[in-house]
Amino acid sequence: MKSYRKELWFNTNTRRSFQNITNIIKQCLEESEIQEGFLLCNTMHITSSIFINDDEIGLHSDFEKWLEHLAPEKPHSQYQHNSYEDNADAHLKRTIMGREVVVAITNGALDFGPWGQIFYGEFDGKRKKRVLVKIIGE
Repeated sequence: MKSYRKELWFNTNTRRSFQNITNIIKQCLEESEIQEGFLLCNTMHITSSIFINDDEIGLHSDFEKWLEHLAPEKPHSQYQHNSYEDNADAHLKRTIMGREVVVAITNGALDFGPWGQIFYGEFDGKRKKRVLVKIIGE
């Protein structure tokens, strides 16, 4: 069995954003030369997310509104965590959107539905954050 590991780094210009990273992940798969197996992609930070969904701008806007409704950024005083930081909402948003994705690899390709895309979700940005890609298989 082969194993591939790569770290990706992201640094957003805004506090919150969604970035389609599917092409980057496909490039990692190509580099791995693995044809059958599994790909794990997970964020190494607790205020960012990796998830699979449709790449549609209206949906991204809906995510933003929904997440802000569930865990509003302000007022900062509403969260006990914010006694020395102001990112409690980012921790909650990450928990909702998820930490990682696992995708089957079949015939050297990501094996998910027709609209599936892999996204990096940032909820407390403006600094470097790391994402791990691990692929195992034959």
